[in-house]
Amino acid sequence: MSAKKERSNPILAKHPMRNASPVTALLGGTSQAGTPTQVLLSDLRPRPGQPRRYFDPEAMEALVTSVREQGVLQPLLVREVQGGYEIVAGERRYRAALEAGLSRVPVIIRRLSDEEAQLIALTENLQREDLNPLEETEGVLGLLALRLEQPVEDVVTLLYRMDNEAKGKATHNVMGKPDAVLVEETFNSLSRGTWQSFVANRLPLLKLPEDVLEVIRSGRLDYTKARAIARLRDARARARLLQRAVQEGLSLSQIRQEVGRLAAKPQPEPDHYGERVKALGRALARRELDEERRKRVDELLSELERLLQA
Repeated sequence: MSAKKERSNPILAKHPMRNASPVTALLGGTSQAGTPTQVLLSDLRPRPGQPRRYFDPEAMEALVTSVREQGVLQPLLVREVQGGYEIVAGERRYRAALEAGLSRVPVIIRRLSDEEAQLIALTENLQREDLNPLEETEGVLGLLALRLEQPVEDVVTLLYRMDNEAKGKATHNVMGKPDAVLVEETFNSLSRGTWQSFVANRLPLLKLPEDVLEVIRSGRLDYTKARAIARLRDARARARLLQRAVQEGLSLSQIRQEVGRLAAKPQPEPDHYGERVKALGRALARRELDEERRKRVDELLSELERLLQA
């Protein structure tokens, strides 16, 4: 197996402003950022994979009022795509302009590759103070994945290996290697704490129940409220409360009261039947049955269906 070549970010390597922030380096400095131009809102489209998923209604309402009275004061950063422009930075301003009834907004148009656009979008969002912890965690991992040219799953593994080695729990020989150095450089440039604190305090968020992660990622519920609901261990009770919180707009205090009430109730027996059915389904998918066994399985399934419908 050949040795892994030393890697630096292909965009920033050898750039005359490589010691500046990624956004400044990619834009060539503020003096070269470009002159704003007015474009139709109908020609703009949000960027897929935007780190920010949740837009606080009260903050958005205040921004809409400001935009309605003063217009959009800070240009959006966009790049040309087929049929219009893709928003690289400034989706909140775009949404506010739509709601305020504007037809045009100021933008700076730059020629950016997919990788450059992603790097700017991630860095711009991470430098803001109001990303929720999950958005920030996934944004940092996305930025590291981009700079290391690795899948997010491999980045998480690398961080845990670095942490274990730093604590003397294992010798993975990763510290001091190019990937580990780039991780440290990235955290230093973001000024968001150390990679060690990120491993200890942020990576565990990825282990929240999947239904809780989904509702946060979809932007349907505030992070703090969803995190409170995650305390419920019973999956069905948790799913019902998540649905209520979204549909009824429950406050955080209401959610905490409901979580306390549900947590105090006796827990129902685990759904053994559901797990057994899933296990049987996986076993059937892996095996090739002869004609006789296939017929017998069909008979048993038909009998089970009749029992459940009775």
